[in-house]
Amino acid sequence: MQHAPAAGVDGGGMKAGAAACEIRPVSRQDVPTLVLLCAEHASYERAMPLPVGIGEGLERALFSPSPRLHAWVAEAHGELLGYATATSAFSTWQAREFLHMDCLFVREGRCGDGIGMSLLAAVIAAARHAGCAEVQWQTPDWNTGAARFYRRAGAIEVPKRRFFLPLDDCAESCRASDSD
Repeated sequence: MQHAPAAGVDGGGMKAGAAACEIRPVSRQDVPTLVLLCAEHASYERAMPLPVGIGEGLERALFSPSPRLHAWVAEAHGELLGYATATSAFSTWQAREFLHMDCLFVREGRCGDGIGMSLLAAVIAAARHAGCAEVQWQTPDWNTGAARFYRRAGAIEVPKRRFFLPLDDCAESCRASDSD
């Protein structure tokens, strides 16, 4: 997927804080700061600490000949203030590709400046450029501020539960189900 230029989200105006920011694709030089942003994001979402080697893993996913991950950063005066990441996925029910936005994060103290909306606009523009049917994502149930933000952007909330199964730690019962 090629990165498309950032475009406005329908119905959303750009605030002064966002106007001072440049939304651009992440560069190799950004990866160490991206890792720090990811750690801040994981802490905010009460997630497990980041694994060792995340920087190398992100570099492989972002900059391989066929990148699996796409990322944008918000930069102002040489400082990265937020990021968004997305991957291509396929909807069985729609028989079309969609963009899965894995992360959208703006540093504490900068929320409400329009930076998040500008990052979301970059993800939406990339999805449109790639001919995707939609953008999908999730946010923790307790993150009511994010839910309000996404509704203001025009997103439709669909109640679902998200599960994950760490294969490295899969219990004996998981392995037993392989023979079923």
